[in-house]
Amino acid sequence: MAICNKNHRYNPQFDELSPAQGGDGRHKCAGCAYDQGRDDGKEGRNANCNPDSLPESQAGTIRHKNVNEAYALGYQHGVAERGNTKKA
Repeated sequence: MAICNKNHRYNPQFDELSPAQGGDGRHKCAGCAYDQGRDDGKEGRNANCNPDSLPESQAGTIRHKNVNEAYALGYQHGVAERGNTKKA
């Protein structure tokens, strides 16, 4: 699996995510999970976090963070963005 090198690995918003030291999503990129959730929310797709599809990362603020929680946060933000777009 690829290793994430995107700058979102250092985004301070991920400091608030719960730690996840094991299980599904271990060493996966919570930033990529957030982006995936945000895209799904903006596009109106069903929420479906798949940790196996995420690149690995142990860098920055996303190190050992809960990818399912990151996805859900991104999804929530994406849905909100979609709602704002419809009002325009």
